[in-house]
Amino acid sequence: MPHRRFEEASGSWLQRRDRQPEVMDQPGLDRGLHAQALGTLERVNRLSRTAAALWEPILRLARQTTSCPPLRVLDVASGGGDVAIELARRADRAGIALEINGCDVSETAVSFAQESAARQGVTNVAFRRHDVLREPLPEGFDVVTCSLFLHHLDEEDAGRLLRSMSTTARRMVVVSDLRRTRLGYLLACAVCRLLTRSPVVKVDGPLSVAGAFTAGEALALARRSGLPEATAKSIWPQRFLLTWRRP
Repeated sequence: MPHRRFEEASGSWLQRRDRQPEVMDQPGLDRGLHAQALGTLERVNRLSRTAAALWEPILRLARQTTSCPPLRVLDVASGGGDVAIELARRADRAGIALEINGCDVSETAVSFAQESAARQGVTNVAFRRHDVLREPLPEGFDVVTCSLFLHHLDEEDAGRLLRSMSTTARRMVVVSDLRRTRLGYLLACAVCRLLTRSPVVKVDGPLSVAGAFTAGEALALARRSGLPEATAKSIWPQRFLLTWRRP
């Protein structure tokens, strides 16, 4: 599949989303293969500075907040927890009072995240199992974040999730995801071949880019979904950062 897609990427195929089932999304995925894939995605997120991109608007908001209670952050579809853990670590280094919760539908991912946080001694982060597409998001959070999840969803579900995030967030929504570009596709093919032995990531990486939104599409979707003040910008490497603050 990735080889065929590589050839098609030189044509007009990337002009629209091409969502296909990803291995990571399949029920019954072997726990060992799932954990291996989560470890690989942690390395990819570190190289891509995913947490750093999310942290910038959170830090700005925190510095504008004069109240004493910790800023509460919900990380939707938190996967292996590496992004949430890194946000918690950055808050500690900056002297920012931050309480972060991650939620994911996968019990394997939640267990992986809990073990990672415990191993690293990060205490201001917690993880729970939660199906964000079928259950209302937990309440009481100032910021709701999401990374590398929107491209897994069809437009209707993606719009519904953005509406739910904006309803739950008392202050801000921040979303980071892949951009559907030719360069992004080529990078995904190269990175997944060179940096991992995970068969799951080798297949899912290029498929993720093929199913991703462009920054413009994500912004238009957000505005149609009740976030008219949302902004979006392209960030390295071939990703977008969508931000919405409550008026």
